[in-house]
Amino acid sequence: MPDEARSSSELVEFGRQLAEMRAKLEGVERVADEDRVALCVFSGELDKLIAAFVIANGAAAMGSEVTMFFTFWGTSALREGRAKKSLLERLMGRVIKPGVRGAKLSRMQFGGGGPILMRRLMQQKGVASLEEMMELAGELGVKIYICTMSMDLLGFKEDEFKHLPGVEYCGVAGFLEAAMPSRVTLFI
Repeated sequence: MPDEARSSSELVEFGRQLAEMRAKLEGVERVADEDRVALCVFSGELDKLIAAFVIANGAAAMGSEVTMFFTFWGTSALREGRAKKSLLERLMGRVIKPGVRGAKLSRMQFGGGGPILMRRLMQQKGVASLEEMMELAGELGVKIYICTMSMDLLGFKEDEFKHLPGVEYCGVAGFLEAAMPSRVTLFI
C-alpha cells in the first residue's frame, strides 16, 4: 500500500509539473507571435556582413521589425571617422581596420584580392553593394544597436558611428530584450 500511495503522489506531482510546463510553453508561443527578426552580428567579414544585411533587408521588406546587434568584429566594420583615444586604443585601431571597405572575406582571400573580386562580381550580377544594403536597411527601419562592451574593449567611441542614422548603443541585456519576442534570432 505505501508503494501505491507513493506512485499516486508521484503521478500527481508529474501532472502538476506538466501543467506548469504547458503554461510556460503557451507564454513563449504568445511572445514569439510577434513578427520580429533579431540578428547578432559578430563577424566583420565582408561575406557575412552581406548575408546579415540581405536577411535584415528581406525581413524588413516583408514587414518584420528587424533588430541588428553588432558586437566585437561586427562593430569594427561599422565604424568610420576618428576620435580622441588613448595610446592602447590607437594601437587597437591600427590593428582593426575601420569600415566595410576594408572588410575581408571569410574564405578565398586570393592574396587580398578576394573582396575586390566579390564586389566586382556583385556589381556585374546587379547585386547591391554592402554600402547600398546598409543604406536600404536605414530606409526600411532596421534598428541597429552597437554593443557598448565591445566599444569599450576595442577602444571605439560614439563619434566613429555618427555616420549611421538612428544607431543606438546598448549592452547584451538591451539586445536580449529586443530578441526575446522575435520569431527568428540569428548569430552571424
